[in-house]
Amino acid sequence: MKYLAKFLMMIASSSSYLMCKPKKKTATAQAIQPQKSTTSRSSRGSSAAAADRSSSTNKTTGSGAYFDDSWQSSSINLSPGSLPSLRETLPENPHIYDFSEICSATGNLSAKKFSSSSSSASWRCVLRGNDVLVFQRKLLCPISTDHLRERLSLICKGHHASLIKLRGASVSGNYIYLVYDYVHGANLADCLRNPRNPNFTVLSNWMSRMQIASDLAHGLDYIHHSTGLSSRFVHNHIESSSIIVTEEPPTSLNARICHFGTAELCGEIAINDEKAKVLKRSDSRKMKLEGTRGYMSPEFQSTGIATQKTDVYAFGVVILELLSGEEPIKYRFEDEGGGGYKRISVLETAIEAMAEGGGGRLRRWIDKRLKDSYPVDVAEEMTRVGLDCVESDPNRRPDMGSVAGRISKLYLDSENWAQTIGVPADFSFSLGPR
Repeated sequence: MKYLAKFLMMIASSSSYLMCKPKKKTATAQAIQPQKSTTSRSSRGSSAAAADRSSSTNKTTGSGAYFDDSWQSSSINLSPGSLPSLRETLPENPHIYDFSEICSATGNLSAKKFSSSSSSASWRCVLRGNDVLVFQRKLLCPISTDHLRERLSLICKGHHASLIKLRGASVSGNYIYLVYDYVHGANLADCLRNPRNPNFTVLSNWMSRMQIASDLAHGLDYIHHSTGLSSRFVHNHIESSSIIVTEEPPTSLNARICHFGTAELCGEIAINDEKAKVLKRSDSRKMKLEGTRGYMSPEFQSTGIATQKTDVYAFGVVILELLSGEEPIKYRFEDEGGGGYKRISVLETAIEAMAEGGGGRLRRWIDKRLKDSYPVDVAEEMTRVGLDCVESDPNRRPDMGSVAGRISKLYLDSENWAQTIGVPADFSFSLGPR
């Protein structure tokens, strides 16, 4: 009995010690354990006690605090003060500018004109806080305000990294003023052929030219097929001077297509098949050809009707330019045979280079400023892509979807080639004048 009494006393003392000693909490328990309020609830009503319970539940530590802070952060981002910055990231509705706005921004159209890719007059200015280029274009057919708003709402829904954004338009008399975002860069024609320094080009390596070709192919494919709209858009202004080469950090050159929507809004293209039949039957001689020498397909020269196949033809010419560095058509003075000028077409020289075979003539045709540093098999296939696009029969030309797929594969082949031979990627360049 004496030993039993001692045993019970030991149990009682140890239980008392355990009850008095604070328990250690694990990190998980601390994270989810609500802090108890130190204020007595007996002095408050039931509503105050409920508020205290809610407060004590929200004031947690560890992971509970993480979720609480995350929610508070989201609340801050969506506060009224941050709405302007959020609004800037959203696409704007297309603007129909009052002509007085255009006049005010361009000094009544008398400000110094911007040297741009377009043959029409253009001005760089600020409209509604945006740095823009305003292009003056001749209206080939009248357009009402309602129709202008309808067409703008469709065109301005198109968003692609390779397209320069159209912000809106204004109509005055026989002219339409198209407002595009200003993008810093140089047009592809000037990048390939600098009259001040013919031996220099910013596109001095093969990968830079493949990047330009890829950007153009996917941008034009988007215009033709991927806008998500019922309209079948035609660009009708694909040429090297309407493609802007931009410098993206750190060392990437990319291409962006300008003038998307111009043909549609100026009345250069047939809106439907019935109009196309009328133009082809009776009005084609009266219709002004809105094209550039060297880029116009045979059927466009005969009918004046722009289609997606005429875009493909112009794209093919640009690819041949990109590979050779030469302009589409040039004239060279010949001393032999009584003198005179000989017409030289990049299309014809490309056909001759491919017909010889063996790669020798092709290497002489490819731009010498690349210094023979490119995969010959890829260059040959790229030339074949360009020639497929300039087939005289429009039905034999590929659509831009298949062209973009072929160029994507060739771009990957070029990347593998560059990694194999160790082409440096940390070169520097500048789009500034030299």
